[in-house]
Amino acid sequence: MRVRCLQENLAKGLSIVGRAVSSRSTLPVLGNILLEARDNQLRLAATNLEIGINCWIGAEVFDEGSITIPAKLLADFVNTMPPEFIDMELSVRTQTLHLKSSSKDSETKSKGFEANMKGIDANDFPIVPSMSTGQAALEGVTIDLEVFGLRKMIDTVTFAASTDESRPTLTGVEVSFKDGRLSMAATDGYRLSVRSAAVAGTLPPDAMTVIVPARSLDELSRISADADERQPVQLLVTQSRNQMIVQVWGKSNEGKGGGYHRVEMASQLIEARFPDYRSIIPKSVSTRTTVDTAAFLKAVRVASLFARDNANIVRVAVAPGNGTGTVRLTAMSSEMGDSANEVSAMVEGDALEIAFNAKYLTDVLSRVEQPQVVLETTTPTRPGAIKPVGTGPDETLHVVMPMHPPR
Repeated sequence: MRVRCLQENLAKGLSIVGRAVSSRSTLPVLGNILLEARDNQLRLAATNLEIGINCWIGAEVFDEGSITIPAKLLADFVNTMPPEFIDMELSVRTQTLHLKSSSKDSETKSKGFEANMKGIDANDFPIVPSMSTGQAALEGVTIDLEVFGLRKMIDTVTFAASTDESRPTLTGVEVSFKDGRLSMAATDGYRLSVRSAAVAGTLPPDAMTVIVPARSLDELSRISADADERQPVQLLVTQSRNQMIVQVWGKSNEGKGGGYHRVEMASQLIEARFPDYRSIIPKSVSTRTTVDTAAFLKAVRVASLFARDNANIVRVAVAPGNGTGTVRLTAMSSEMGDSANEVSAMVEGDALEIAFNAKYLTDVLSRVEQPQVVLETTTPTRPGAIKPVGTGPDETLHVVMPMHPPR
């Protein structure tokens, strides 16, 4: 293998695939990144056997070949190199990769950097599924989605998924395609976030529901942050293999210096039955409170300073008024003191006091882009629903379970 590419392109590609490198595996090769030079492209790949990421960057390939190199060593070395060309040449006999920086022009002050890195044979590296292998090899449903809307949906719901590995189902997000709409739902048993929207693109003809690990969707959101929004994100769902493969095109894919061509992420799906979250969504409302999002968020953050030592409990007292009502937030700590602050609001219905986990409220409000939110409540022991003002009734919904502090 003998290949040349730009340092900035290689560094970018390594940062993308590096998040899939396994840090706790007993298999040494999973701590490596695969480098494969072919067809004037350099493929970088990494996997932890749960997710795998392929990234193609522009390169000048003189001799095709492949090798796996320790991920941290390679990334650290490339990131310290100047923004010049990097020449890589593999010694097949010793499985050693020689790297050398070469200047773009003769006026650079750098005299070049060189290194030799011991690798592991590419044949020992697990196969990372790719759409490039062809539809015949990966039979499933292909879906085209718009980049920006997909990323916004992911960021709206994944934070509510559980991180407790003893409940694997709740670490996933239910993703449904039905009647021209894409819906995502995540819950950890104490809160729920649902986002539903009509989507443009090619959707499956029949309703389809899968459970995708929240970590995989978060990774997709990060990858698509640099995507070309003129190109759709392609999802290939292979239910027979219980996998999802996502393809994202880069903003620039022209020439040898054009950044990354595309990224593909393969993820295992969660085989389980997602909880019937619709049963916990409040069916009736006794108090509807409309409040400024930024003011409410600030008040919650202030209260949370005193709630840390008291199970993170913040009391929310809603009171209607003549024209303008109030939302009063109080928190107390036996050691730190107490806090009370009020926010003006439009309150329809009865006065009510309910206790919430401050972190859950902060997580929701910090992700709301609309200037106002509606808090819908029924009783102090029933969940509260938070909806951004200005979206459709089923667009975005957050449900937070109340806390029951001792009196």
